[in-house]
Order: sequence, then C-alpha cells, then structure tokens
Amino acid sequence: MTGPTPLEEMNVPLYYIAGNAAEAGFETPPNPRGQSLRTWVRSLGGMQKEALVVNAASGIAWRFACDEGAHLGGHDKAPNPLTYLSAGMIASYMNEITALAGQRKVDLRGLQLTLDNFYYREGDFREGSMLSGALAPELSVHCKADCDDATLRALLYEAVAASPLNGLARGKHPSLFNLVHNGQEIIPTQVTPLASDPLPEPGDRFTNLAPLVDSPAVDNLISELSPEAEGYASLEITRNEGPKLAANQHLLHMHTTCRIRDDGIKVIYKEQLHDAVPEWRYLSEEAQGLGGQGRAPDAASLISAGIGLCFMTQMGRYSGMTKKSMKNYAIIQDTHFSLGGASHGTGQAGTAQPVETHVYIKSDLQDDVAQDILGIGERTCFLHAFCRDDLKPKVRSVRTDHAT
Repeated sequence: MTGPTPLEEMNVPLYYIAGNAAEAGFETPPNPRGQSLRTWVRSLGGMQKEALVVNAASGIAWRFACDEGAHLGGHDKAPNPLTYLSAGMIASYMNEITALAGQRKVDLRGLQLTLDNFYYREGDFREGSMLSGALAPELSVHCKADCDDATLRALLYEAVAASPLNGLARGKHPSLFNLVHNGQEIIPTQVTPLASDPLPEPGDRFTNLAPLVDSPAVDNLISELSPEAEGYASLEITRNEGPKLAANQHLLHMHTTCRIRDDGIKVIYKEQLHDAVPEWRYLSEEAQGLGGQGRAPDAASLISAGIGLCFMTQMGRYSGMTKKSMKNYAIIQDTHFSLGGASHGTGQAGTAQPVETHVYIKSDLQDDVAQDILGIGERTCFLHAFCRDDLKPKVRSVRTDHAT
C-alpha cells in the first residue's frame, strides 16, 4: 500500500473512551456473572481493524485499534491481537496479587510481573488444514516480601486463580457462534452454534463514535517501544527461550512485563519473540468503583478485544490467502466474566462463560464457503484455542530479598 493506511486516515488516537457509545448503537450487554463485555469489531481493510468494548460492570466503552505485522500483510500501525490478551492477562494478575497481598497484610516491594504466553500453529492455511493451539502461560513474580516462601507461594497461586480470566483458562470452553451471510442466518456446521438468535447486524455504527469530552484517560495510553525506551530492559533481562515444539509446529511467544507506577497505573511492556513486530507499551487501570479511576483500559476490556480481534484476523487471512473475497465482515462478541475473587472480596476463583460470537459476512460466495471461513477462522484463532484448551498457569516467585 502506498499512502496512508486506513488507521492513519482516521486521524484519531489508537485508544480512547467513547463518549456516545449508547447513542451510536453500542448497547450494554446482559451481565449474568458480574463483568460482561460486548465487543464490536469491524475490518478497515487489509489487516487493520477497530473494536469497541462496552463493559457492563463500569458502563465504560473503550475504542481500540489493531494491526498486524508485515509478515501477515499488515503495517504495524497498532498492536496485534495477541498483544491485547497478554496485556489484559498480566494486568488482571496484578490486580489480584496486590489485592490479596493487601488483605493478608503481606508487603510486596519492588513488585514486577513477567508473563510468557505460548501459542503454536501447524498445518496449511490455504488447504484449510491449519490448526492453532495454546500452551500453559508462565507467570514469574519478582518482589521482596515480608513473609516466608510458603506463604508467598500460596498467595500467588490463589491470586492467579481469582483472576476473572481463570474462568476461560481452566477447563475447556468451546466458543459459541451465530453466522449471518448476506443478511440471512445460517446455522453453523463446523463450530458449536449459539442457542440464541443473532443480534441485529452492526452496520456502520463506528462512524458515529466520538471521544468522551473531559475524559479521565491519561496521555500515551499505547505507544511503540524502542530499545532505548524506559522499560525495554525489563523485557531483555527476563527473556527465556520457551518450549521446544515438534518440527511441524511454529511457536508464537509473547513476552510481557508489568509494574505499577507511582500514580497507581499499571505499565505493561510487551514483545513478540522470534517475529519481526514492534514492541509496545500499554497502560492499564480498572474503572472507578472497580478498583481504579478509569484512566486507562481495564484488564477485561483488553482481553475481550484481543479475542475478537484475533478471530477477525484469522477469518481475513483465510479469505485473502484463498482468494475467497468478502465484501465486508464484522463480529459482535459477548464475554461473561466474574469479578476478581480477591479484588472484589469474594474469595472465589474467577469464572467465565464460553465466548459468544455473532459473525456477519457479506460476499458473492456460496453459503458453504462462508461456513468454511467461520470454521477455519475459529480453528486457527490462537485465542479461541486459549478458551477451548485447559491451561493451568505455571507460577513461580523470584525473591529479590526479604523486605525489611
């Protein structure tokens, strides 16, 4: 592509709080578990996409932008989908660890988290035989602590279990889908169908969005990270090689660190090892009344955006690589999480329902090809694999000394 990309032509921040989401037609979802999120994603052309995530617990609607690396036909103008999930996951773990430490009066000094997410793919995309999978995430907790090792280990394991994302990571939760092709509902045959009717088609609601006036959001919510930038060293010194896979499997390794800065906002640094894509710095904070002040995207919104964006990428990739062109495609996705077990005082493990996705395709293709695009999109989506596989996070503490 020559000239500006669609994201550049829009001339708006990559992230912002939408001030008129309800008026623009982005309604709040039902909230059966305490923290439900509805995510709309549309393609902007090529690998670029935008998402709007409405959190029923807070009422806040975050608008996000997404791109892919050049190796996937993207332009690296915004973070890729896997980055979103890693950022949301490590932010959620930080929420629960700090909350539980506070409740148990354990002083954790110099606290930094390091998270490694591993995904793999095998097979041939063009032939429709590609399959993606997820491996257990690995969390390292670097800190000084005024407790013994056994107390610290117990705290960390319980905090990780209390994360709302625990509900998708633990157990097998195959995602549920509706399919609407050229305005007509088709019962999905290659994935598990939703029992409910499709939601109304999303149309072009994004064009009516406007940023919130007098937004509480801080500046530089998302920025590309250079090797000279503050925080890059935290990635370098905590890198690991990752697991060895079979010869026919390709590893995707997301490496992320997180700390809390003086104003209480979480700073997250992320890199994708073995692939030539940019490193990114995220900011994250929970909404007012939910543990924060809403000055940056919350963990569940980042997680939900990542799942929807990854699925959209895979549908678009298969369509493009097989020359089965779609005129337009979009999704509406519902994710239903509990509130954090530590951060909201329930003392319970985090829970979630299967992800629900309504898929809308417009094309000159036959219905069976639309079924293929949906089915292969789900099978190759790394984050739907995260949901359908039973993944027990591996947690370890790295004590830098005992606090005094």
